[in-house]
Amino acid sequence: MKALLCHAFGEPETLTMGTLESRAPLAGEVRIRVEACGVNYTDVVMVQGQYQTKPPFPFSPGLEVAGEVLEVGEGVTSVTPGQPVMALLNYGGMAEEVCTPAGLVIPRPAGMSAIDGAAFMVSYGTSHVALAHRAQMLEGETLLVLGAGGGTGLTAVEIGKHMGATVIACASTPEKLALAQQYGADHLINYRSENLREQVKTITGGRGVNVVYDPVGGGITELALRSLAWEGRLLVIGFASGSIPQLPANLTLVKNCAVIGVFWGGYTLNNAGVLQRSLRTLLGWYSEGKLKPPVTRTYPLEQGGAAIDALWRREAQGKVVVTIP
Repeated sequence: MKALLCHAFGEPETLTMGTLESRAPLAGEVRIRVEACGVNYTDVVMVQGQYQTKPPFPFSPGLEVAGEVLEVGEGVTSVTPGQPVMALLNYGGMAEEVCTPAGLVIPRPAGMSAIDGAAFMVSYGTSHVALAHRAQMLEGETLLVLGAGGGTGLTAVEIGKHMGATVIACASTPEKLALAQQYGADHLINYRSENLREQVKTITGGRGVNVVYDPVGGGITELALRSLAWEGRLLVIGFASGSIPQLPANLTLVKNCAVIGVFWGGYTLNNAGVLQRSLRTLLGWYSEGKLKPPVTRTYPLEQGGAAIDALWRREAQGKVVVTIP
């Protein structure tokens, strides 16, 4: 089968097309013909060799896919050959076929395209678990979303509005802010041209925000922490800026606030029930027309390295998906 391969850790541009051996599924596994693969920041750091998982070479990046079941292993009854599905992987999604445990494979709802399916699980799952489970955000609270023009940030804006929050979107360009507004943001802050703290004070009447959703990291994280209200919660989602912030612990004491880590993928091993309940809720919202995956650009498999590079350089708006005919 064809695959986009990483032969040595480096920049996304070093990825090349090649072939891997197709294999039959083991007991409890599902073999899927991949039609689309979502691109995530994890792909960037995995290709660069900075992720906790370091696959043997050559490997294909890609953590979430959508396609059609080709074959099921012994004991699998949850899906059947020919069924449209979406699935999670440790890696390997940018290839014509994948095998993955059946517990990580979910039937796609009627009417959901492969592109939507490949853009759904990680971004929406991360945002919903972060806001509903980790922050336990309440209707009427104020949510500040950093990196609101990216694929994950836009899902946080969309879910935050659906949960009844007042959403403040923060991004680096007018184009990204316009996209966040389309997804329901009530207020917009361009952190490159505006003072984040002053704008938050103005918008909230000096109270601050209840929840911060932060997939960016770097210096903006401390500014956001200082913009929290009493008993606010800062959700640490990731570090798309490439810089891991060092936060003054005294701020958590003064504001009686919390800094909360959100490693969505960790629930597959530690508490899969959280993911299952979250995805049931999200798929219900999708079927009701309340969610629209923010896919703004697709790349063919041969250009998968460029897709990952666009995410790394923070040039992409919304969600990027690699398609595999």
